[in-house]
Amino acid sequence: MINKLSQKDIRTLKLGAVCVAGIIIFLVGSEVLGRLKKAQASTAILNNKLELIDVDKAKQSGLMSIVPKFEMPIEEEDQKFLFVDKLTEQFKKAGIKNQPLQVASKTTSKKDGYQLLRLKCSATCRLTQAFDFLANLKDNPYLVGIEELRLRIDKKKPQEVAMDLTVSTFVK
Repeated sequence: MINKLSQKDIRTLKLGAVCVAGIIIFLVGSEVLGRLKKAQASTAILNNKLELIDVDKAKQSGLMSIVPKFEMPIEEEDQKFLFVDKLTEQFKKAGIKNQPLQVASKTTSKKDGYQLLRLKCSATCRLTQAFDFLANLKDNPYLVGIEELRLRIDKKKPQEVAMDLTVSTFVK
C-alpha cells in the first residue's frame, strides 16, 4: 500500500507524524513545566520561611542555654543510676541534706513503650535553698517532671523547711 503512495503523500504523512509527536511532546512538556513551576513556588515559600526562622549565632546560643536538654531513656537500672546521681549532685550543689531516694512507682506510658519511673525523697533545708534547687532542676537531662512537691514550714524555726519531693524520669 505504501508503494502506491506518491512522494507528496509520503511527505504529508511524515509531516503529520512529526506534528502528532510535537503535540504529544508539547502536552507532556507543559504538564511537566507546570509541576516544576509549582515545585519552585513551594520551594521559594519554604526558603522564605527558613530565612524568617534563621537567627544569628549569638541569639541561637542564648536560646540554647534557656532550653532544657533531655537525654533519651536507656535501660532501667542505668537510667535510674544516672538520674539519682545527677539529682544527688543537684541536692549537694544547693546545700540540701536529703534522705536516700526511693522508687515510688513505675508505670508504662502508651507512647513508644517507655515506662515512667517515679522517685520520692525527703529533705530539710532553708526556703532559699529549696527555691535554688527547684530553679536548677531544669539542668537535669534525665528529669521528666516534678510529680509532687510539699513544703512544710516549722513554726519554731520559720527559716527551716521540710520538703517532700516526687520526681519522674523515663526508662526503657
